[in-house]
Amino acid sequence: MREGLKGLLEEKLITVLFPRRCPVCEEIVVPKGRKICPACRGKLSYVSGPFCLKCGKELTDPEGEYCLDCKKHRRTFDKGMALLNYNQASARSMARIKYKNKREYLDFYSEEILSRLGRKLLRLHADALVPVPVHPSRRRARGYNQAEELALRLSKGMGIPVCADVLARSRKTAPQKGLTPQLRLKNLEQAFSVREEGLWPGMDCALLVDDIYTTGSTAEACARVLKRAGIKKVYVLSICIGGDR
Repeated sequence: MREGLKGLLEEKLITVLFPRRCPVCEEIVVPKGRKICPACRGKLSYVSGPFCLKCGKELTDPEGEYCLDCKKHRRTFDKGMALLNYNQASARSMARIKYKNKREYLDFYSEEILSRLGRKLLRLHADALVPVPVHPSRRRARGYNQAEELALRLSKGMGIPVCADVLARSRKTAPQKGLTPQLRLKNLEQAFSVREEGLWPGMDCALLVDDIYTTGSTAEACARVLKRAGIKKVYVLSICIGGDR
């Protein structure tokens, strides 16, 4: 009882000294107790149907089944889901998380994912949450991996362990701009590897976690190395996803 009361008092003191800022406008959130300004919530574009049956992108064609990217390119991962369409507001927010150490914004995004997608995610029966890794030099420079930070928050709500030591980013990728989709994927596939010691017997289904899904090259590269390592099902979850094109 005393421990719980102490925790609440500490939380209130932290809120007073360091008031929560909005992940969209970066101003102090009003009213207190919320994690986003009510007006700023409307600037985010939540993914709504119809969805691509493979990656989860919102489709421009209401009669379509797959986005243009998934029609063109083979997907090794089994299915993808995302919370938001990647627009100007979410792009700025993701950049602040990644480059400005605004990890607290992930509190809001993880809660939204659990609220809107939680039941669907649990029905996947994933054995582990596997964050997309960053290169060790980038992790040292930033001090964290935003995908892992997101996975840790989701783990608390889903009761699924985070396995951050399964995938490794063994080398930095060459600049992707100007590369064909095939060369981009090859470039990325060579960058990822599986640490065999990070796997455990019976790990058959993995939920790959990342902040942004654009062309799907990163998710595909990770899915290929995971499946080659013996994981039978690989699903993909991201905060933001690019548009159908």
